[in-house]
Amino acid sequence: EVQLVESGGGLVQPGGSLRLSCEVSGFSVRTRPMTWVRHAPGKGFEWVSSINTWDGVTKYADSVKGRFTVSRDNANNTLFLQMNSLIPEDTAVYYCESLGRRGPGTQVTVST
Repeated sequence: EVQLVESGGGLVQPGGSLRLSCEVSGFSVRTRPMTWVRHAPGKGFEWVSSINTWDGVTKYADSVKGRFTVSRDNANNTLFLQMNSLIPEDTAVYYCESLGRRGPGTQVTVST
């Protein structure tokens, strides 16, 4: 059974950092493109970042480029999103996606 479970969200001040995790079961993160998306209050879903399969090439939305880094741990079948220099506009529920599936999400709130 395919499952994705996000964790690592929380409340952080502007300029702070968080590291999100997505634990995957049912397939290998190394063999499928993996994506992070976010959903802010009152807005639609926004693509944040993706990582390709075998070559590990990464892509980022302009809004997070230079601040966020996506990576994966093949041994533990986990996807990560390192988020630095967070701003209030990053406040959203963050989800990992693959194979048409999405986890329950983890809330990130950037506020003083």
